[in-house]
Amino acid sequence: MQDHTTKRKVYDHYLQVINDKIRALQDVLDDLKESGTHETKSTAGDKHETALAMLQIEQSNTRGQLNTLLDQKASLSKINPALKTLKVVLGSLIKTNRGYLFLSIALGKALIDTIKITALSPQSPVGVKLMGRSKGDKVSVNNMTYLIESIE
Repeated sequence: MQDHTTKRKVYDHYLQVINDKIRALQDVLDDLKESGTHETKSTAGDKHETALAMLQIEQSNTRGQLNTLLDQKASLSKINPALKTLKVVLGSLIKTNRGYLFLSIALGKALIDTIKITALSPQSPVGVKLMGRSKGDKVSVNNMTYLIESIE
């Protein structure tokens, strides 16, 4: 897993995950707008107002989720997947005795080229402890010890 394309693959995978989620939410918003324009006054007044209010709440919630994803995409796009460092920084792909960790944003687990990878944020308990560490260092979180075997 030490070839330079691996970190690029991991980065591209998680960027695609975010882009897919953004696209899905934009489709939901488009559908909600469409529903709002087709909601006619022919239904009883109170029923119509309630339906419109529910649509507006759903649109607002969806916009909030979309803004969160756009923020995550902005954070991810600050990472240079070609950057090589000797210490753990934002964007590091870290091989530990407990598996691979991609220090970026909290996007969960993925299987890339048969390798399990967990994307976590630098603010997470493990992320905080790993920042600035080097190959060979150990960190412990919740009675679990992580030995840094390599940093890409």
